[in-house]
Amino acid sequence: MGKVVMYSSVSVDAFIADENDQPGPLFDWLLGGDVLLDESGALKVSQTSYDYIRPYWDEIGVTIAGRHVFDLTDGWDGKPPGGIDHVVVVTHRPVPEGWDPEAPFHFVDGVEAAVAKAQELAGDRIVEVAAGDVGGQVLAAGLVDEVRMDVVPVVFGSGKRYFGSVDAQHLLEDPDVVIQGNRVLHLRYRVRR
Repeated sequence: MGKVVMYSSVSVDAFIADENDQPGPLFDWLLGGDVLLDESGALKVSQTSYDYIRPYWDEIGVTIAGRHVFDLTDGWDGKPPGGIDHVVVVTHRPVPEGWDPEAPFHFVDGVEAAVAKAQELAGDRIVEVAAGDVGGQVLAAGLVDEVRMDVVPVVFGSGKRYFGSVDAQHLLEDPDVVIQGNRVLHLRYRVRR
């Protein structure tokens, strides 16, 4: 099975969005470079960021997200973001009315069921877990293998926390990747078991 990776861009004070679910400048690094990151033509990063992010994105088979993110994005119009094959949505609510049952989205109740379904779908590829409340729950359940952060030089002061409502200590190994891009610091930590 592929590893489970918790990931997001994050402020220096560990927020993934402000109180109004707005990312502010957290994704500016994805727009300010001169190397195309994907075929959309919209994402342009520095060569250093490309060399780190593109291979990672190519390894992702499934993304796990919460219903809140799913609703904020209008379910990405039924197309998983970034060329990912499937999205597993953690929710306690029914599938949205009128949702296309052929769309590669899977609605599950609980993070353990989400990780199991995602690993089944991903095979040997990476299962990416969106940071925030669901990501924090997956970490608390001991199911995260690695934490990746794209740290952006901004302080929010308050907002949506990277680790959600995690209220217990979780040890990470020393970072095994520290890469400075343009207006971003890419970090990778393995979760200590």
